[in-house]
Amino acid sequence: MNTNLLFDFTVNKENRTIHVKREFAVDVPLVWKAWTTAELLDQWWAPLPYQNKTKALDFREGGAWLYAMISPENQIHWSRFDYEKIETEKSYTGLDAFCDEAGTINADFSRMHWQNIFSKSSNGTVVNITIQV
Repeated sequence: MNTNLLFDFTVNKENRTIHVKREFAVDVPLVWKAWTTAELLDQWWAPLPYQNKTKALDFREGGAWLYAMISPENQIHWSRFDYEKIETEKSYTGLDAFCDEAGTINADFSRMHWQNIFSKSSNGTVVNITIQV
């Protein structure tokens, strides 16, 4: 097991951007699948001790992912990710938002624009994430 995998997390407060670069010791197709299929997203997306539960996932340009993060006390926090542009196993972009169970966006919170880029590395795969808040 390679323990020297890249992980970088930076915040630029001035332009309200978060950058994450993370390397995984598996090939691009598996990492892509982990980011684009409900069964795998539900296994890792929510921060511990929360659990993630997908209500609907339509991974295509113009599609959306509607999911809930559920606390140990059973508090449910709904979110929606609207997919904009998808280049299979290379990148995708979209807008994330808090919402209700029906997917109606909560206008009290800003949406976040995500860009995820997947690339082959000598150790497996690097995912470059840029989040504009």
